Amino acid sequence: MKPAFLAQDQVRVEQMLQQTLQQQSVPAKALHQAMQYSILLGGKRIRPSLVYRCGLMLGARLEDLDAPAAALEAIHCYSLIHDDLPAMDNDALRRGKPTCHIAFDEATAILAGDAIQSLAFDMLSSHPYQQVPAERVIAMIQQLAKASGALGMCAGQAIDLAHTNQEFTLNTLEQMHRLKTGALIQCAVELAWLASPASKQEDLELLRCFAASLGLAFQVQDDILDIESDTETLGKPQGSDSQANKATYPALLGIAKAKQKAEQLYQDAMVALTQLPYPGEDLQALAQYLIARKN
Repeated sequence: MKPAFLAQDQVRVEQMLQQTLQQQSVPAKALHQAMQYSILLGGKRIRPSLVYRCGLMLGARLEDLDAPAAALEAIHCYSLIHDDLPAMDNDALRRGKPTCHIAFDEATAILAGDAIQSLAFDMLSSHPYQQVPAERVIAMIQQLAKASGALGMCAGQAIDLAHTNQEFTLNTLEQMHRLKTGALIQCAVELAWLASPASKQEDLELLRCFAASLGLAFQVQDDILDIESDTETLGKPQGSDSQANKATYPALLGIAKAKQKAEQLYQDAMVALTQLPYPGEDLQALAQYLIARKN
């Protein structure tokens, strides 16, 4: 069941993204249009919601969470543009619409991705925070850079591409997903913690454990949906992973064991969450939605 707060978080982060884009005086019209097209195309906005729900749980001000939530979503949007390119996954459909390089052209799509990535760090560094000290803002920038670069998401995509049409092990598959998908999921709780007054390192470690299990469960569910769902529901081509001979959990474990894996990861996330000295109902509801979703 979709949590009611998810729609609120979607509206809030989209307003932040739209306002930021409107304030950009981009001299290249097509580039600006491609950025707007890709950022405002829709989507579940799961990563921003994790920032909002975790940050509010930790006592952060809602206004201080806008920049990290929007910056994280911008990084996600840029990654989707590049993932869809012919040199990567070569997809023509994203969120039910033509991918950026199809709607515009390949060069514009590459530049739009680059520009959106830069925009993420601009938003994170220039936001008028109310209760976040400068050293924590710097730490947020560092965390997002690590999670999105060669130590996180980009490394995961590189491993994914390297293992297409190749033999792979369960350990390699898990490493790939923890980097490609999990790094930004974990970054969401790290940014929320840094934007809040929370200071206990043990609480941050529990949040990281929660997010690590949730991020992997999210990807396992994605792999399952690529088989069991349909193109209209997914908003992207159904079966594309199988057709491209991608490394997936169902391909390695079978569909039944992949579902068991997702459930076990959800339970692991809940164990970490229940050890936190905060009311975690929203995070639990979000986690339940992620492993039960149909798209």
